[in-house]
Amino acid sequence: MRPDCGKHGGHRAPRAHATRPRPQSDMPSPFRQQVTPSPMHRLLSLLCVATLALALGACGLPTRPSAPAVAQVPHIEFLVVRHAEKASDDPRDPSLSAAGEQRAQALAKLLWESPLDAAYATQYRRTQQTAAPSARQHGVDVQAYDAGEPAATFAARLRKLHRSGRVLVVAHSNTAPDIAAALCGCEVAPIAEDQFGRQIWVRFDASGTATLDDNHR
Repeated sequence: MRPDCGKHGGHRAPRAHATRPRPQSDMPSPFRQQVTPSPMHRLLSLLCVATLALALGACGLPTRPSAPAVAQVPHIEFLVVRHAEKASDDPRDPSLSAAGEQRAQALAKLLWESPLDAAYATQYRRTQQTAAPSARQHGVDVQAYDAGEPAATFAARLRKLHRSGRVLVVAHSNTAPDIAAALCGCEVAPIAEDQFGRQIWVRFDASGTATLDDNHR
């Protein structure tokens, strides 16, 4: 006998359940939304990057080399001397005597060890010949200057033209002390008529401070 598949007996076929659609939220999904960082977030990010960079530098990682220190300006020194002994060949413009030539050679020997950047002498033969051996061994020309030029003007020109190195100035007994005094801004004793071996050094350090070294020989 077949089972009754009617209304009141037998097995019932399972009822299909309809799937309810999930309600969608009115708020957008955070996974789909592109969030723009706020200024505060940007500042915090920059601080984190800076802190990390400092920490890596402390760990010994190579860093950009610092700028080299500015080199100081070398000092400048002037040697002011009187011309060497003169001969009697020309009363108006005498040349050097034999003793004067030896003294000029001794001056060149004194200046041999350090470079000579410039040499100055008046227009007269005795000063030109005194400076010539020193200038020749260093490959510089003897520059003539007017013996009547005021000492202050000539000294100011020397300071403007020469900022470093060594400069030789050959003058006369009545002008050498004034030139040295104008260079250093100090007092310099006069040169006696029979004094030829005196060496007046005026040195400037990197700060521009002058010192006088007056060697009486």
